Amino acid sequence: MKIKDHKIEDKAFLESPNFNERPENTKISLIVIHSISLPPNVYGNNYVEDFFCNKLNPGNDDYLNTIKGMKVSSHVFVKRTGEIIQFVPFDKRAWHAGKSSFDNIKNCNDYSIGIELEGCDDISFEDIQYEKLAYIIKAILDNYKKTSKERIVSHSDIAPGRKSDPGPLFDWKRLKRTVSYTHLTLPTILLV
Repeated sequence: MKIKDHKIEDKAFLESPNFNERPENTKISLIVIHSISLPPNVYGNNYVEDFFCNKLNPGNDDYLNTIKGMKVSSHVFVKRTGEIIQFVPFDKRAWHAGKSSFDNIKNCNDYSIGIELEGCDDISFEDIQYEKLAYIIKAILDNYKKTSKERIVSHSDIAPGRKSDPGPLFDWKRLKRTVSYTHLTLPTILLV
């Protein structure tokens, strides 16, 4: 997997309008793992993509009607099938973290990359999602030198009490093993 011009090459890119510039001289130094499904616990549709692109048609769904006007995005979304979709270039500030803080530094959106997994707190993630997530993280670690394996966190870590994702079934040990293994097997990735 390669990153060029702050986008993952050969992966779908659906530009979200929900981003802005990072503050001047801010370096990307954090990776935030999220989970989302729309409506909750429902998979295999395009509601997340539509939501991040401000095109959500809620129809008669009560939950979707409560979020239809929200303006949020993530840099990348990994579906349960392993499909990868990018919404915001990595050098831009996606609106994924909300009110947040890490190491006593507020506004994690300013200095983080947000990765959403299609899922919820109480259902295990798919093997292919861990595999694709590891490849994405490896590419980010190789291209953004202030990031590190120690600075990969959950949404719940940076917004405790407000957020719970990706939830207790997310296997952090597996991710760390997979990222370490991926580190040994991937070719060098260059940021052009």
